[in-house]
Amino acid sequence: MGRLRPPCCDESSVKKGPWTREEDEKLVAYVEQHGHGSWRSLPKRAGLNRCCKSCRLRWINYLRPDIKRGNFTPEEEQAIITLHSVLGNKWSTIATRLPGRTDNEIKNYWNTRLKKRLIGAGIDPATHRARP
Repeated sequence: MGRLRPPCCDESSVKKGPWTREEDEKLVAYVEQHGHGSWRSLPKRAGLNRCCKSCRLRWINYLRPDIKRGNFTPEEEQAIITLHSVLGNKWSTIATRLPGRTDNEIKNYWNTRLKKRLIGAGIDPATHRARP
């Protein structure tokens, strides 16, 4: 069996729960000035009492300036369906083809809307073929 990676932080000493506006501002200011570099060292350097994973996910999924907000367009929906038929549940690969959309956002949209729409149309969402 492979070696386990040591934890990135002492979980008892880091803040958990919702991010505050001040924490978001610190993270954005730090990344804009220095880039993210090593996510493991970022929280301490940015003055945040958060786990490195929490900082990375907050930046990638919510704070990046190139993130597209709002409803998916019909073209994006069709692209997700088409890419899913070819790639399956490889959400990060699908996200690279939809600029500004995160893998988590695409996965959630698939599971809450598109998969149900295909089932309602009589299409198996796993195989993308008509259901018997």
